[in-house]
Amino acid sequence: MLRDFEDAHGHAIYDYFKKKTGYEIIERDDGYVDISGGPAAYFREYRDWGKHEKEAMKRVKGRVLDIGCGAGRHALYLQNKGFEVVGVDISPLAIKVCKERGLRYAEVLSITQVSSKLGKFDTILMLGNNFGLFENPRRAGWLLRRFKSITSKNARIIAETRDPYATDNPDHLSYHELNRKRGRMPGQVRIRVRYRRYATPWFDYLLVSKSEMQEILEGTGWRIKEFIDGKEGMYIAVIEKS
Repeated sequence: MLRDFEDAHGHAIYDYFKKKTGYEIIERDDGYVDISGGPAAYFREYRDWGKHEKEAMKRVKGRVLDIGCGAGRHALYLQNKGFEVVGVDISPLAIKVCKERGLRYAEVLSITQVSSKLGKFDTILMLGNNFGLFENPRRAGWLLRRFKSITSKNARIIAETRDPYATDNPDHLSYHELNRKRGRMPGQVRIRVRYRRYATPWFDYLLVSKSEMQEILEGTGWRIKEFIDGKEGMYIAVIEKS
């Protein structure tokens, strides 16, 4: 759980929820700084979602675990469609917003704290670029094997990421090269989120190409069923048990 002064993401979400104001600054460990799409994106209505997100919703089945649920836009949409959804997020304020918006089951948990205590699931959602929460290939393998034990026989993971190579930004390309020299995957970024006087701890966030994702899944008991392409390098993978 993030402490209050670390919960920059949650404070931005909560301020937008209450006052329709807020922003997020993403700081990378090479000094690169950018402004994210902002908390408004976490409240986007279904009609404003990307086509690949809408298509992904058609692949959801059974009991759902939404990892990194943020303000709950995917979880609430599915709940309103009759699905039983459990939302988890490391941000206490994000979970507070989810509950105030009407999400029935929401807990403050990190991805590594997800366990059989939550019950069995048929779908695990990792949308909003949340494949990145795996952080690195080794941790991804460990978590994917854990997910096997908390999911049904024919369960699926629906995960979104961005192909890190779909860019011509020289700052990103030089960062890829820096990562290669450090023995890291090119799209393995180390970042923190800042908002007002709040700042998260530094954390890794993993962006992968389709071929890299397939390599990460090898030996985990999961395989790619299909890819759903979005814009600007974004895509969603529908992953099933092998």
